[in-house]
Amino acid sequence: MLVEALLALAAAGGGAIVQAAGTDAWYGVRSNIARVLGRGEESRERGELERLDQTQAALDAATEGEIERIQTAQAAVWQNRLETLLEELPEVQRQQVAAELRAVIKHASAANNEQAVRNDFSGSTFEKSAVQGSGTQHNTFN
Repeated sequence: MLVEALLALAAAGGGAIVQAAGTDAWYGVRSNIARVLGRGEESRERGELERLDQTQAALDAATEGEIERIQTAQAAVWQNRLETLLEELPEVQRQQVAAELRAVIKHASAANNEQAVRNDFSGSTFEKSAVQGSGTQHNTFN
């Protein structure tokens, strides 16, 4: 039986997988989760990559009315896979995998929380101007 902290870690991992799907962080999270679950076995890792691709496909195919249900279901699937892995490992390996999983979650969280640039202009006159950048931009012209 896993301790509460590891159960919470598995839940956070499942959530991170679902939240990363369809974002710029997806391929990093996808490959790292497959590596963690594959435990050095190439065929196992390929199988995990296929499962992760199925998760992304299910999320991509979801309609607006069913997306929340599918996200919850997919997060639970991955939580269960991570719990099973952690439960099966000897304590030393369990701590190593937990550290790897924390790093993946941190990466996914950082990618989802990238800071947006906000430009607010008040009482300004612009001629032949452009606002350039990438990512999410919010420009307010008052």
